[in-house]
Amino acid sequence: MVLSQSQLIRAALEDDIVTGRLTAGDKLDEQQLASRFHVSRTPVREAIRHLEAQGIVQVRPRMGAVVASFTIPQILEMFEVMAQLESLCARLAARRMNVREKENLQQYHEICGEAAQAGEFNDYYHKNVTFHEAIYAGAHNGYLQEQTLRLRSLLAAYRRYQLSFKGRIAASYAEHGAIVRAIMDSDDEAASRHMHDHVNIQGDTFTDFLATLPSPRVSD
Repeated sequence: MVLSQSQLIRAALEDDIVTGRLTAGDKLDEQQLASRFHVSRTPVREAIRHLEAQGIVQVRPRMGAVVASFTIPQILEMFEVMAQLESLCARLAARRMNVREKENLQQYHEICGEAAQAGEFNDYYHKNVTFHEAIYAGAHNGYLQEQTLRLRSLLAAYRRYQLSFKGRIAASYAEHGAIVRAIMDSDDEAASRHMHDHVNIQGDTFTDFLATLPSPRVSD
């Protein structure tokens, strides 16, 4: 599949936001972006419109398009909903994944393990996304998959930030193991529970997350 100019620009901007090159409140200047990508402003505008529709970008009066910013309560509310959505995905995946899909999930888990053992932060983050998206697809519910992906895109920068906590990658991989075992056993209750605990911010993780959130990423 050949991507259009606007799709390529959108993907690049999404990556900039996830990796922290663009932070909350940063302005997306059409002319600068057109120069950066060596295109006219038309595909840049299209890319920004798509990002706005996803909620990743906000258009503000007298400022134009900026990277979306959220209050701490909003972020926590989104994580709460995300935990429920991913929990449902895991529950349905445990019931509906076929043999090939389960084999692929096991393979994705092993690839995550290699990245975790190597201590490759960026590599683990991207492999982790593939792992989760395999479970969304394995739920065999297109609407649920679409909504889960949409919310995940809003939380991507924060989820990536969580992985920077000391010991979090190892813990994440161990949690993946429990999820995989439950799905392999078609144990929908266990799959749902383990996924909810994996995504939800609670206990010490909740405190650490609030205490160390970079201030440029939240709005007052």
